[in-house]
Amino acid sequence: MYSVTDIQKILPHRYPFLLVDRITSVEEGKSIEGYKNISISEPVFQGHFPDHPIYPGVMIIEGMAQAGGVLAFKSMDADGQKDTENKVVYFMSIDKAKFRAPVTPGDKLVYRLSVIRNKGAVWHLEGKAFVDDKLVAEAELKAMIVDK
Repeated sequence: MYSVTDIQKILPHRYPFLLVDRITSVEEGKSIEGYKNISISEPVFQGHFPDHPIYPGVMIIEGMAQAGGVLAFKSMDADGQKDTENKVVYFMSIDKAKFRAPVTPGDKLVYRLSVIRNKGAVWHLEGKAFVDDKLVAEAELKAMIVDK
């Protein structure tokens, strides 16, 4: 549904910190699904860990948050709030984070987020990350859309 170039029009993140390669489905105000292909060429693998590459949990959470940011921005567009180019999403909290299995080079990391609550500029999301339909991480994220 949205390629990486489309995502770059929505989010301010760029290499090496753009952590969503594609958005495959969006239901404005409700849910989003997207993914990141994990490659051994990721800069993070130089230090995490050189002889045993594991994609860091904080990067998984950040990828979830970026997908959630796309959901929030596209939902604002659907509500007629077209000033999204002058807005940015800030993290407010991460709760109930759990890491269930390691993510390694060659994995396709799928992010699935759904809205728990949205009140104005504040979004409360349930995020889950999967590899081959196996849950590898989950968290509740809270973010706010603010002026740049």
